[in-house]
Amino acid sequence: MAFGLPCMNYFNHRSAELYAEDVAVRDLVRDLGTPLYIYSARTLRRHFRVMREAFRDTEVLVCFAMKALSNLSVLKLFADLGSGFDIVSGGELMRCMRAGADPRKIVFSGVGKTDEEIEAALRAGILMINAESRPELGRISAVAGRLGIQAPVSLRVNPDLDPGTHPHISTGHRDSKFGIPLAEVDHYYAEARTLPNLELVGLSTHIGSQITELAPFNEAADKVASIVKRLRANGIALKYLDLGGGLGIPYQEEPPPPSAYAHTLTGPLRDSGLKLIIEPGRVLVGNAGILVTRVLYVKETDAKRFIVIDGAMNDLIRPVLYEAYHEIRPVVARDGARILTADVVGPVCESGDFFARERDLPEVQSGDLLAVMSAGAYGFVMASNYNSRPRPAEVIVSGSNYLVVRERDTFEDIVRNEKLLAIPPGPDA
Repeated sequence: MAFGLPCMNYFNHRSAELYAEDVAVRDLVRDLGTPLYIYSARTLRRHFRVMREAFRDTEVLVCFAMKALSNLSVLKLFADLGSGFDIVSGGELMRCMRAGADPRKIVFSGVGKTDEEIEAALRAGILMINAESRPELGRISAVAGRLGIQAPVSLRVNPDLDPGTHPHISTGHRDSKFGIPLAEVDHYYAEARTLPNLELVGLSTHIGSQITELAPFNEAADKVASIVKRLRANGIALKYLDLGGGLGIPYQEEPPPPSAYAHTLTGPLRDSGLKLIIEPGRVLVGNAGILVTRVLYVKETDAKRFIVIDGAMNDLIRPVLYEAYHEIRPVVARDGARILTADVVGPVCESGDFFARERDLPEVQSGDLLAVMSAGAYGFVMASNYNSRPRPAEVIVSGSNYLVVRERDTFEDIVRNEKLLAIPPGPDA
Protein backbone atom coordinates (compact mmCIF):
# COMPACT_ATOMS: atom_id res chain seq x y z
CA MET A 1 0.00 0.00 0.00
CA ALA A 2 1.20 3.52 -0.69
CA PHE A 3 0.29 7.05 0.29
CA GLY A 4 -1.35 8.51 -2.58
CA LEU A 5 -2.63 6.32 -0.57
CA PRO A 6 -2.76 7.57 3.03
CA CYS A 7 -0.86 4.71 4.65
CA MET A 8 2.66 4.86 3.22
CA ASN A 9 5.26 4.84 5.96
CA TYR A 10 8.89 3.95 6.48
CA PHE A 11 8.55 1.32 9.19
CA ASN A 12 9.42 -1.95 7.49
CA HIS A 13 10.89 -5.35 8.29
CA ARG A 14 14.26 -6.18 6.81
CA SER A 15 14.47 -9.93 7.00
CA ALA A 16 13.12 -10.53 10.50
CA GLU A 17 13.83 -7.13 12.04
CA LEU A 18 11.71 -3.96 12.14
CA TYR A 19 13.40 -0.75 11.01
CA ALA A 20 12.41 2.88 11.33
CA GLU A 21 13.79 4.25 8.06
CA ASP A 22 17.42 3.04 8.23
CA VAL A 23 17.63 2.51 12.00
CA ALA A 24 16.85 -0.81 13.65
CA VAL A 25 14.10 -0.34 16.21
CA ARG A 26 15.91 -2.76 18.51
CA ASP A 27 18.93 -0.41 18.53
CA LEU A 28 16.74 2.54 19.54
CA VAL A 29 15.30 0.53 22.40
CA ARG A 30 18.80 -0.51 23.50
CA ASP A 31 19.73 3.17 23.77
CA LEU A 32 16.46 4.65 25.02
CA GLY A 33 14.40 1.94 26.71
CA THR A 34 10.68 1.25 26.54
CA PRO A 35 7.92 2.29 26.18
CA LEU A 36 9.17 4.49 23.34
CA TYR A 37 7.46 6.64 20.70
CA ILE A 38 9.31 6.61 17.38
CA TYR A 39 8.46 8.96 14.49
CA SER A 40 9.71 8.85 10.91
CA ALA A 41 10.70 12.24 9.49
CA ARG A 42 10.56 10.88 5.95
CA THR A 43 6.98 9.75 6.46
CA LEU A 44 5.95 13.10 7.94
CA ARG A 45 7.43 14.99 4.99
CA ARG A 46 5.96 12.63 2.42
CA HIS A 47 2.46 12.81 3.86
CA PHE A 48 2.50 16.62 3.97
CA ARG A 49 3.72 16.90 0.39
CA VAL A 50 1.19 14.38 -0.93
CA MET A 51 -1.66 16.23 0.79
CA ARG A 52 -0.53 19.58 -0.58
CA GLU A 53 -0.08 18.08 -4.06
CA ALA A 54 -3.63 16.70 -3.94
CA PHE A 55 -4.88 20.31 -3.92
CA ARG A 56 -2.40 21.55 -6.55
CA ASP A 57 -5.15 23.01 -8.75
CA THR A 58 -6.64 25.01 -5.87
CA GLU A 59 -5.37 27.92 -3.82
CA VAL A 60 -5.11 26.20 -0.45
CA LEU A 61 -3.46 26.63 2.94
CA VAL A 62 -2.66 23.34 4.67
CA CYS A 63 -2.94 23.82 8.44
CA PHE A 64 -1.74 20.84 10.45
CA ALA A 65 -4.26 20.03 13.20
CA MET A 66 -1.61 19.90 15.87
CA LYS A 67 -3.83 18.39 18.55
CA ALA A 68 -2.93 15.09 16.87
CA LEU A 69 0.81 15.43 17.64
CA SER A 70 2.26 18.56 19.21
CA ASN A 71 5.95 17.82 19.76
CA LEU A 72 7.95 20.99 19.08
CA SER A 73 10.33 19.30 16.64
CA VAL A 74 7.42 17.86 14.64
CA LEU A 75 5.85 21.32 14.48
CA LYS A 76 9.14 22.80 13.27
CA LEU A 77 9.41 20.13 10.58
CA PHE A 78 5.96 21.04 9.26
CA ALA A 79 6.60 24.80 9.59
CA ASP A 80 9.77 24.39 7.53
CA LEU A 81 7.64 22.73 4.83
CA GLY A 82 5.37 25.78 4.73
CA SER A 83 2.55 24.37 6.83
CA GLY A 84 0.06 26.40 8.75
CA PHE A 85 -1.48 25.19 12.00
CA ASP A 86 -4.93 24.59 13.41
CA ILE A 87 -4.81 25.21 17.15
CA VAL A 88 -7.36 24.74 19.93
CA SER A 89 -5.72 26.30 22.99
CA GLY A 90 -3.36 28.99 24.20
CA GLY A 91 -0.82 26.28 24.96
CA GLU A 92 -0.89 25.11 21.36
CA LEU A 93 -0.39 28.72 20.22
CA MET A 94 2.67 28.91 22.49
CA ARG A 95 4.04 25.71 20.97
CA CYS A 96 3.55 27.03 17.43
CA MET A 97 5.31 30.29 18.17
CA ARG A 98 8.17 28.50 19.91
CA ALA A 99 8.55 26.18 16.90
CA GLY A 100 8.84 29.15 14.52
CA ALA A 101 5.41 28.96 12.88
CA ASP A 102 4.15 31.87 10.78
CA PRO A 103 1.27 33.35 12.83
CA ARG A 104 -0.42 34.45 9.59
CA LYS A 105 -0.93 30.73 8.91
CA ILE A 106 -2.57 29.89 12.25
CA VAL A 107 -6.30 29.27 12.71
CA PHE A 108 -7.71 29.12 16.25
CA SER A 109 -10.61 26.66 16.63
CA GLY A 110 -12.52 25.35 19.65
CA VAL A 111 -15.70 26.10 21.58
CA GLY A 112 -14.26 27.42 24.84
CA LYS A 113 -11.65 30.12 24.28
CA THR A 114 -10.81 32.30 27.28
CA ASP A 115 -10.20 36.05 27.17
CA GLU A 116 -6.51 35.38 27.76
CA GLU A 117 -6.33 32.94 24.84
CA ILE A 118 -8.19 35.31 22.52
CA GLU A 119 -5.90 38.18 23.47
CA ALA A 120 -2.77 36.09 22.95
CA ALA A 121 -3.99 35.02 19.51
CA LEU A 122 -4.81 38.57 18.46
CA ARG A 123 -1.51 39.93 19.75
CA ALA A 124 0.31 37.20 17.81
CA GLY A 125 -1.43 38.30 14.60
CA ILE A 126 -2.93 34.93 13.63
CA LEU A 127 -4.87 34.45 10.40
CA MET A 128 -8.30 34.06 12.01
CA ILE A 129 -10.36 32.82 14.94
CA ASN A 130 -13.11 30.30 14.27
CA ALA A 131 -16.03 31.44 16.42
CA GLU A 132 -18.67 28.92 17.46
CA SER A 133 -21.36 30.82 19.40
CA ARG A 134 -23.00 34.22 19.90
CA PRO A 135 -21.36 34.74 23.30
CA GLU A 136 -17.97 33.99 21.78
CA LEU A 137 -18.46 36.54 19.02
CA GLY A 138 -19.24 39.18 21.65
CA ARG A 139 -16.23 38.14 23.69
CA ILE A 140 -13.86 38.36 20.72
CA SER A 141 -15.20 41.80 19.82
CA ALA A 142 -14.74 43.02 23.40
CA VAL A 143 -11.18 41.73 23.67
CA ALA A 144 -10.28 43.22 20.28
CA GLY A 145 -11.82 46.53 21.37
CA ARG A 146 -9.61 46.65 24.45
CA LEU A 147 -6.61 46.07 22.19
CA GLY A 148 -7.78 48.66 19.68
CA ILE A 149 -7.70 46.27 16.72
CA GLN A 150 -10.02 44.41 14.36
CA ALA A 151 -10.23 40.67 15.03
CA PRO A 152 -10.29 38.44 11.93
CA VAL A 153 -13.15 36.00 12.50
CA SER A 154 -14.63 33.00 10.75
CA LEU A 155 -17.89 31.37 11.85
CA ARG A 156 -17.86 27.61 12.23
CA VAL A 157 -21.02 26.05 10.84
CA ASN A 158 -22.37 22.72 12.09
CA PRO A 159 -23.56 21.06 8.84
CA ASP A 160 -25.87 18.59 10.64
CA LEU A 161 -24.66 15.35 9.08
CA ASP A 162 -23.47 11.97 10.27
CA PRO A 163 -19.85 11.34 9.24
CA GLY A 164 -20.08 7.65 10.18
CA THR A 165 -17.24 7.69 12.67
CA HIS A 166 -16.90 7.03 16.42
CA PRO A 167 -19.29 9.24 18.46
CA HIS A 168 -16.40 10.71 20.46
CA ILE A 169 -14.79 12.12 17.29
CA SER A 170 -17.96 13.06 15.39
CA THR A 171 -18.35 16.84 15.34
CA GLY A 172 -20.78 17.58 12.50
CA HIS A 173 -24.09 16.37 13.93
CA ARG A 174 -26.65 18.88 15.17
CA ASP A 175 -26.45 17.65 18.78
CA SER A 176 -22.66 18.13 18.86
CA LYS A 177 -21.21 20.96 20.94
CA PHE A 178 -19.37 22.28 17.90
CA GLY A 179 -20.40 25.05 15.52
CA ILE A 180 -23.44 27.22 14.96
CA PRO A 181 -26.74 25.71 13.80
CA LEU A 182 -27.12 25.34 10.06
CA ALA A 183 -30.53 27.05 10.12
CA GLU A 184 -29.16 30.14 11.87
CA VAL A 185 -26.08 30.87 9.75
CA ASP A 186 -27.54 33.96 8.08
CA HIS A 187 -28.68 35.42 11.41
CA TYR A 188 -25.28 34.84 12.97
CA TYR A 189 -23.45 36.59 10.14
CA ALA A 190 -25.92 39.47 10.18
CA GLU A 191 -25.41 39.93 13.92
CA ALA A 192 -21.66 39.59 13.64
CA ARG A 193 -21.58 42.42 11.10
CA THR A 194 -23.04 44.76 13.73
CA LEU A 195 -20.36 44.03 16.32
CA PRO A 196 -17.50 46.51 16.45
CA ASN A 197 -13.93 45.29 16.17
CA LEU A 198 -14.76 42.19 14.12
CA GLU A 199 -13.64 41.57 10.56
CA LEU A 200 -15.64 38.72 9.01
CA VAL A 201 -13.10 36.93 6.87
CA GLY A 202 -14.26 33.34 6.62
CA LEU A 203 -16.60 30.40 6.96
CA SER A 204 -15.54 27.17 8.63
CA THR A 205 -16.81 23.63 9.06
CA HIS A 206 -15.42 20.36 10.40
CA ILE A 207 -17.42 17.15 10.55
CA GLY A 208 -15.24 14.73 12.52
CA SER A 209 -12.19 12.52 12.47
CA GLN A 210 -11.14 9.14 11.06
CA ILE A 211 -13.69 9.34 8.22
CA THR A 212 -13.18 6.60 5.62
CA GLU A 213 -15.93 7.47 3.12
CA LEU A 214 -16.18 10.43 0.74
CA ALA A 215 -19.95 10.94 0.96
CA PRO A 216 -19.88 12.97 4.24
CA PHE A 217 -17.24 15.31 2.83
CA ASN A 218 -19.28 15.78 -0.35
CA GLU A 219 -22.42 16.54 1.64
CA ALA A 220 -20.57 19.07 3.80
CA ALA A 221 -19.04 20.77 0.74
CA ASP A 222 -22.46 21.05 -0.93
CA LYS A 223 -23.97 22.66 2.16
CA VAL A 224 -21.07 25.07 2.57
CA ALA A 225 -21.21 26.04 -1.12
CA SER A 226 -24.86 27.06 -0.81
CA ILE A 227 -24.09 29.13 2.29
CA VAL A 228 -21.27 30.98 0.53
CA LYS A 229 -23.58 31.90 -2.37
CA ARG A 230 -26.26 33.13 0.01
CA LEU A 231 -23.84 35.23 2.04
CA ARG A 232 -22.40 36.77 -1.11
CA ALA A 233 -25.93 37.67 -2.27
CA ASN A 234 -26.41 39.43 1.08
CA GLY A 235 -23.27 41.48 0.60
CA ILE A 236 -20.97 39.46 2.83
CA ALA A 237 -17.74 38.86 0.93
CA LEU A 238 -15.41 36.43 2.66
CA LYS A 239 -11.76 35.58 2.00
CA TYR A 240 -11.35 32.06 3.41
CA LEU A 241 -13.25 28.82 3.44
CA ASP A 242 -12.01 26.47 6.16
CA LEU A 243 -13.09 22.89 5.40
CA GLY A 244 -11.47 21.24 8.40
CA GLY A 245 -9.87 17.80 8.22
CA GLY A 246 -11.05 14.33 9.12
CA LEU A 247 -9.66 12.02 6.42
CA GLY A 248 -8.93 8.68 8.07
CA ILE A 249 -5.98 6.33 7.98
CA PRO A 250 -6.04 2.53 7.53
CA TYR A 251 -6.11 1.13 11.05
CA GLN A 252 -8.36 -1.54 9.51
CA GLU A 253 -10.53 0.10 6.85
CA GLU A 254 -8.90 1.53 3.72
CA PRO A 255 -9.75 5.25 3.38
CA PRO A 256 -9.85 7.09 0.05
CA PRO A 257 -6.61 8.70 -1.17
CA PRO A 258 -5.98 12.43 -0.65
CA SER A 259 -6.50 13.07 -4.37
CA ALA A 260 -10.09 11.77 -4.17
CA TYR A 261 -10.62 13.69 -0.93
CA ALA A 262 -9.43 16.90 -2.58
CA HIS A 263 -11.62 16.37 -5.65
CA THR A 264 -14.67 15.78 -3.45
CA LEU A 265 -14.13 18.95 -1.45
CA THR A 266 -13.20 21.28 -4.27
CA GLY A 267 -15.82 20.18 -6.81
CA PRO A 268 -18.83 22.00 -5.28
CA LEU A 269 -16.62 24.98 -4.34
CA ARG A 270 -14.77 25.50 -7.59
CA ASP A 271 -16.42 28.87 -8.25
CA SER A 272 -16.44 30.15 -4.67
CA GLY A 273 -13.55 32.54 -5.27
CA LEU A 274 -12.31 31.87 -1.74
CA LYS A 275 -8.95 30.58 -0.56
CA LEU A 276 -9.42 27.12 0.90
CA ILE A 277 -8.01 26.03 4.24
CA ILE A 278 -7.75 22.36 5.16
CA GLU A 279 -6.78 21.01 8.55
CA PRO A 280 -5.35 17.49 8.23
CA GLY A 281 -4.13 15.96 11.47
CA ARG A 282 -4.23 12.20 11.84
CA VAL A 283 -3.67 11.61 8.13
CA LEU A 284 -0.31 13.40 8.29
CA VAL A 285 1.07 11.86 11.45
CA GLY A 286 -0.87 8.69 12.33
CA ASN A 287 1.20 6.25 10.31
CA ALA A 288 4.38 8.25 10.92
CA GLY A 289 4.68 6.98 14.49
CA ILE A 290 4.85 3.74 16.45
CA LEU A 291 4.91 2.88 20.14
CA VAL A 292 7.42 0.21 21.08
CA THR A 293 6.86 -1.77 24.25
CA ARG A 294 8.46 -4.80 25.94
CA VAL A 295 6.77 -8.02 26.96
CA LEU A 296 6.96 -8.46 30.74
CA TYR A 297 5.07 -11.70 31.17
CA VAL A 298 2.89 -14.16 29.32
CA LYS A 299 0.10 -15.08 31.72
CA GLU A 300 -2.19 -18.02 31.04
CA THR A 301 -5.40 -18.76 32.92
CA ASP A 302 -8.12 -21.32 32.38
CA ALA A 303 -10.01 -18.62 30.43
CA LYS A 304 -7.42 -16.58 28.52
CA ARG A 305 -3.84 -15.89 27.52
CA PHE A 306 -2.55 -12.43 28.44
CA ILE A 307 0.54 -10.76 27.01
CA VAL A 308 1.52 -8.29 29.75
CA ILE A 309 3.62 -5.41 28.39
CA ASP A 310 5.33 -2.37 29.92
CA GLY A 311 3.23 0.04 27.85
CA ALA A 312 -0.17 0.99 29.23
CA MET A 313 -3.32 3.02 28.72
CA ASN A 314 -1.54 6.08 30.12
CA ASP A 315 0.88 5.82 27.15
CA LEU A 316 -1.75 5.12 24.46
CA ILE A 317 -5.37 5.55 25.49
CA ARG A 318 -7.00 5.11 22.08
CA PRO A 319 -7.89 1.40 22.40
CA VAL A 320 -9.97 1.90 25.54
CA LEU A 321 -11.25 5.41 24.79
CA TYR A 322 -12.28 4.85 21.17
CA GLU A 323 -12.37 1.05 20.94
CA ALA A 324 -9.57 1.64 18.45
CA TYR A 325 -7.68 -1.04 16.56
CA HIS A 326 -3.90 -0.84 16.21
CA GLU A 327 -1.84 -3.43 14.39
CA ILE A 328 0.74 -5.01 16.71
CA ARG A 329 3.96 -6.48 15.28
CA PRO A 330 6.94 -8.25 16.80
CA VAL A 331 10.02 -6.03 16.46
CA VAL A 332 12.05 -9.14 15.74
CA ALA A 333 10.07 -11.91 14.05
CA ARG A 334 10.81 -15.42 15.24
CA ASP A 335 10.92 -18.12 12.53
CA GLY A 336 8.22 -20.72 12.91
CA ALA A 337 6.46 -18.91 15.74
CA ARG A 338 2.99 -20.28 16.42
CA ILE A 339 0.01 -17.95 16.02
CA LEU A 340 -1.83 -17.75 19.32
CA THR A 341 -4.84 -15.75 20.51
CA ALA A 342 -4.22 -13.38 23.41
CA ASP A 343 -5.15 -10.10 25.04
CA VAL A 344 -2.33 -7.54 25.02
CA VAL A 345 -2.58 -5.70 28.33
CA GLY A 346 -0.59 -3.22 30.40
CA PRO A 347 0.31 -2.95 34.09
CA VAL A 348 -2.12 -0.15 35.00
CA CYS A 349 -4.68 -1.08 37.65
CA GLU A 350 -7.71 -0.86 35.33
CA SER A 351 -9.60 -3.53 33.38
CA GLY A 352 -9.60 -1.06 30.50
CA ASP A 353 -5.81 -1.15 30.29
CA PHE A 354 -5.48 -3.10 27.06
CA PHE A 355 -4.05 -2.60 23.57
CA ALA A 356 -5.80 -5.55 21.93
CA ARG A 357 -8.33 -8.21 22.84
CA GLU A 358 -8.60 -11.69 21.39
CA ARG A 359 -5.82 -10.84 18.93
CA ASP A 360 -4.06 -13.50 16.85
CA LEU A 361 -0.33 -12.86 17.24
CA PRO A 362 2.92 -14.78 16.85
CA GLU A 363 3.88 -16.46 20.10
CA VAL A 364 6.05 -14.20 22.27
CA GLN A 365 8.03 -14.55 25.46
CA SER A 366 9.27 -12.30 28.24
CA GLY A 367 11.71 -9.68 26.94
CA ASP A 368 10.38 -9.60 23.36
CA LEU A 369 9.60 -6.22 21.82
CA LEU A 370 6.24 -5.34 20.24
CA ALA A 371 5.52 -2.38 17.97
CA VAL A 372 2.08 -0.79 18.18
CA MET A 373 1.63 0.64 14.70
CA SER A 374 -0.15 3.83 13.55
CA ALA A 375 0.44 5.45 16.94
CA GLY A 376 1.62 8.86 15.73
CA ALA A 377 -1.80 10.53 16.07
CA TYR A 378 -3.47 10.97 19.45
CA GLY A 379 -0.78 8.88 21.08
CA PHE A 380 1.74 10.82 23.12
CA VAL A 381 -0.44 13.97 23.14
CA MET A 382 -3.06 12.07 25.18
CA ALA A 383 -0.51 10.38 27.45
CA SER A 384 -0.67 10.95 31.21
CA ASN A 385 1.08 10.08 34.44
CA TYR A 386 -1.78 7.90 35.68
CA ASN A 387 -0.58 5.43 38.33
CA SER A 388 2.42 7.81 38.66
CA ARG A 389 3.93 6.29 35.52
CA PRO A 390 6.54 8.34 33.64
CA ARG A 391 5.51 9.29 30.12
CA PRO A 392 7.60 7.75 27.30
CA ALA A 393 10.44 9.40 25.44
CA GLU A 394 9.83 10.58 21.85
CA VAL A 395 12.42 10.12 19.10
CA ILE A 396 12.47 11.16 15.44
CA VAL A 397 14.39 9.06 12.94
CA SER A 398 15.72 10.66 9.77
CA GLY A 399 17.55 8.26 7.48
CA SER A 400 20.25 6.58 9.55
CA ASN A 401 20.15 9.21 12.32
CA TYR A 402 17.83 9.78 15.24
CA LEU A 403 17.08 12.65 17.59
CA VAL A 404 15.52 12.42 21.03
CA VAL A 405 12.87 15.15 20.82
CA ARG A 406 11.43 14.55 24.28
CA GLU A 407 13.18 12.89 27.17
CA ARG A 408 11.39 10.23 29.17
CA ASP A 409 9.76 11.57 32.34
CA THR A 410 11.63 10.99 35.57
CA PHE A 411 9.91 10.37 38.89
CA GLU A 412 11.03 13.86 39.85
CA ASP A 413 9.21 15.27 36.80
CA ILE A 414 5.98 13.65 37.99
CA VAL A 415 6.00 15.47 41.36
CA ARG A 416 7.81 18.64 40.25
CA ASN A 417 4.85 20.99 40.82
CA GLU A 418 3.52 19.34 43.97
CA LYS A 419 4.16 20.53 47.51
CA LEU A 420 4.68 18.23 50.48
CA LEU A 421 2.97 20.16 53.30
CA ALA A 422 1.76 19.27 56.75
CA ILE A 423 -2.00 19.80 56.65
CA PRO A 424 -3.14 21.48 59.90
CA PRO A 425 -5.74 19.58 61.90
CA GLY A 426 -9.34 20.61 61.29
CA PRO A 427 -12.25 20.88 63.73
CA ASP A 428 -13.01 17.17 63.41
CA ALA A 429 -9.44 16.01 64.09
